[in-house]
Amino acid sequence: MVDETLTLFSYWRSSAAYRVRIGLALKRLPYELRPVHLLEGGGEQHRPEYRAIHPQELVPALLHGKRVIRQSLAILEYLEETFPEPAIMPATARERARVRALALAVACDIHPLNNLRVLQFLEREWNVPQPEREAWVRRWIETGFEAIEAMLADSPSTGDFCEGELPSIADCCLVPQVFNARRFGVDMSRYPTIERIERNCLALPEFAQASPENQPDAPATEKR
Repeated sequence: MVDETLTLFSYWRSSAAYRVRIGLALKRLPYELRPVHLLEGGGEQHRPEYRAIHPQELVPALLHGKRVIRQSLAILEYLEETFPEPAIMPATARERARVRALALAVACDIHPLNNLRVLQFLEREWNVPQPEREAWVRRWIETGFEAIEAMLADSPSTGDFCEGELPSIADCCLVPQVFNARRFGVDMSRYPTIERIERNCLALPEFAQASPENQPDAPATEKR
């Protein structure tokens, strides 16, 4: 018998893991969540047993039976190809290209510059004080959001969500990045289209289910 269970290695506040949790919820896929604490004991992601699953020592990682899928966007596309309904990618090549471009603007251009390991490097290796580290994070989120806001506001393809009237992998990426932006004090009023799409997303139960404060490994002070 083939094992087809889904297991997600996640951390409650990881925006990359948050993306995948949204995708799993939108696709209504049951899964086992295995928390990986990125700070406790120097970071559980660095332990040999997790490194064997994800050599980059990052979350998320998805097990589908015995198969391991790494990197949040690869996981989302894998879920779309393996479980096509409900879809988290639009129908046409043009629409899919636009959705991928928006998702990549977050996952490749914004997020890597304010990832935990980057901030830890700035602190440990260069002794960058916390206010300057937080200013660094805001700088790159704001630069990215200015471009994304323009791409969304200027396109007739933008609807209630990033592309039309159904959430896609672009929304799976955008909402967690807005969560990070608010955490670091970014003035979101400068990005009204992003804020509107975020509100529409957070009104859906799937996004609420995936939100950081609703994760079993979230600190009690964060839970609602």
